[in-house]
Amino acid sequence: MMHADVFMAHALRLAEQGLLTSAPNPAIGCVIVKESLIIGEGYTQPPGGNHAEIEALNDARAKGHDVRGATAYVTLEPCSHFGRTPPCANALVDAGLAKVVAAMADPNPLVGGKGFERLRAAGIIVETDVLAEAARELNIGFFSRMQTGKPWVRLKVAASLDGKTALYNGESQWITSPEARNDGHLWRARAGVILTGIGTVSQDDPQLTVRAIPVTRQTLRVLIDSKLGIDPRARILSGESTLIFAAVGNAEKEALLRERGAEIVIVPNAQGKVDLPQVILALGQRQINEVHVEAGAKLNASLIREGCVDELLVYLAPTILGDARGMFDLPGLNNLQDKFSLKFHQIKQVGEDLRILARFN
Repeated sequence: MMHADVFMAHALRLAEQGLLTSAPNPAIGCVIVKESLIIGEGYTQPPGGNHAEIEALNDARAKGHDVRGATAYVTLEPCSHFGRTPPCANALVDAGLAKVVAAMADPNPLVGGKGFERLRAAGIIVETDVLAEAARELNIGFFSRMQTGKPWVRLKVAASLDGKTALYNGESQWITSPEARNDGHLWRARAGVILTGIGTVSQDDPQLTVRAIPVTRQTLRVLIDSKLGIDPRARILSGESTLIFAAVGNAEKEALLRERGAEIVIVPNAQGKVDLPQVILALGQRQINEVHVEAGAKLNASLIREGCVDELLVYLAPTILGDARGMFDLPGLNNLQDKFSLKFHQIKQVGEDLRILARFN
């Protein structure tokens, strides 16, 4: 199985190259191997373009290789249905491959396993569960949407070692290092949505765009604004479109915002606020795989309290700010049993800071 791990690891590295461009499709990598040598490789192209398997087959043929009898290592089960492109399973069958090794099955319950069935029916040997956990992590948002209908929600916070995000006078630039800020832009870029609240927009007037790395598209910006209080001149409304979720409508204000290219969706809850769980579901229905939250302590707390956050992305700077604004505006507890429990998923040093990924149990 050692060879399988090595080739699959290479396929996963290829898949990473499509991480910023493949959505709403998963980022998939594929290598074609014959006589223990890689003869073709590829990764999923932007929507409407070739999937990884087709790219790898084309690459092998362009190099003059005969793919008949070869083995394909692919980071997800080859698709078996017609979408924007024909089924990859059919292409592998038509190419005369002898074997397909897939990291794991397609998480879509409507199609999962059917690609394998198509391959096996054609006499192709199929192996699965090779570096499956790494493959799932790479497309965690796609898996979440396929299995729950909801995107994976990652809440980003930059804070001091004592958990403070800004001084009480609002000063917060910059708590963390340039390396941490650039790393944060990479997480923005891989998400389908950057979500914030009216408090952050009113106070900081952020652009919420990806600037630290080159991208072919800007991530959709989403604003939670219960009373449509946003200033139509706000920078979040410049450039590409912005999606605003509100609790109450206002025809005059909505018309102004639409002139700025905004789309407004009214989703109130029983308390007259924006229904946050409905927002997350609505984003899933729009084929959003990952939501990247950059908001203030109030909205952060509301999202956590209402069970809308899957993971925290916390950058901790080696500084102490003392009495200042915290990460989450949550009420104090009288009982430790009422705490929110998480598990550390990954801890890494980025520049001077620590980057912590912590997941809710």
